[in-house]
Amino acid sequence: MSTVWTQARRAARMNPSIIREILKVTEKPGILSMAGGLPSADTFPVDAIKSACDRVLSQNPRESLQYAASEGFAPLREWVASRVSALGMDVKPEQVLVTSGSQQGLDLIGKIMCDAGAPVAVETPTYLGALQAFNPFEPLYASLASDGEGVRPEALRALPHDAPGTRFAYLLPNYQNPTGRVMSAARRQEVVAAAQAAGVPIVEDNPYGDLWFDQPPPNALSSLWPEGSVYLGSFSKVLTPGFRLGYMIAPPELYPKLLQAKQAADLHTPGFNQRVVYEVIKDGFLDQHVPQIRARYKANRDAMAVALREHLPEGCEWQSPEGGMFFWIRLPEGLDAMALLETAVEAGVAFVPGAAFYAQRPDPRTLRLSFVTLTPDLIAEGVAILGRVLREALAEVPALSTP
Repeated sequence: MSTVWTQARRAARMNPSIIREILKVTEKPGILSMAGGLPSADTFPVDAIKSACDRVLSQNPRESLQYAASEGFAPLREWVASRVSALGMDVKPEQVLVTSGSQQGLDLIGKIMCDAGAPVAVETPTYLGALQAFNPFEPLYASLASDGEGVRPEALRALPHDAPGTRFAYLLPNYQNPTGRVMSAARRQEVVAAAQAAGVPIVEDNPYGDLWFDQPPPNALSSLWPEGSVYLGSFSKVLTPGFRLGYMIAPPELYPKLLQAKQAADLHTPGFNQRVVYEVIKDGFLDQHVPQIRARYKANRDAMAVALREHLPEGCEWQSPEGGMFFWIRLPEGLDAMALLETAVEAGVAFVPGAAFYAQRPDPRTLRLSFVTLTPDLIAEGVAILGRVLREALAEVPALSTP
């Protein structure tokens, strides 16, 4: 008799990440990938990490290799609480929960905040990984109208107040994934005021805030409404993603349940990783290291901006990002980014179709390009290939009839 595995209903809502699937394709030799949101491996501080590993194993070998506190390594939590003060936030170490990447933070939020049929508000478009984290808990998405500065305040004010109320609004105000847009200080004030008026808490995700090019972004949304916000941060983009180290800052009302969800998920984030990262950053290392990343990424951003202007056909739309890792492109009418992906890969270049970043009503004409993993010369080559693919596809689009 064969075994029959009856899966939970939520399992049907778990789908593979299109980005991860595309990355498998781009492993083929010769593909110029502008698809994955991977930090440049050339920015990883290998020597500093190697030295930190030696110090941790020499000074605290037993403690670093033993089980650890679910909340996280206390000195690291204190460092985070102090660091976010620069974002205008007044945070106590006991509000900091160390997570296995900020992606785990999204999963924990989903577990304790989402119910089947309960509304969750997201930007249009929004981070694909957040949708993957929330989907198994069967929320009813409210896609918030957004523009070049992010979510529009009137979209928050329009959320229904009757039961079941909107559980939270998930927002990325700094160099958003996928669009690269940043929210102005004035817009942040308006958004928080609108969320407060609607009684909708904010989950603020900020993995890219340190990657500004000319000037830092305004203070965090969470600084304007600390009791109504959860803040997610990460070491993946400023140090290395391999440690899978992030953190959550939560109000006291919510923290205990997040901690319980964390304990059930993995007991704790690896203590060795936490101690090594703390050893690297405790004496101000990031203040010297991150500006080097910014300079590198800014040069790549500039190279991609030039290449897009030179090679993309008329009718393509984009804005040059002020930080982060991404350009967001809208193609001319008649083109479908997903349909073009296979042709592009065959030609030697990869991107991420934008449709996957929408909770509802995807725009098939959108795509995301990452500018941080290729050199400026390879960026120019890759964009030139993409431009040829788009021009050839446009040539096959029937002419639009005029009334």
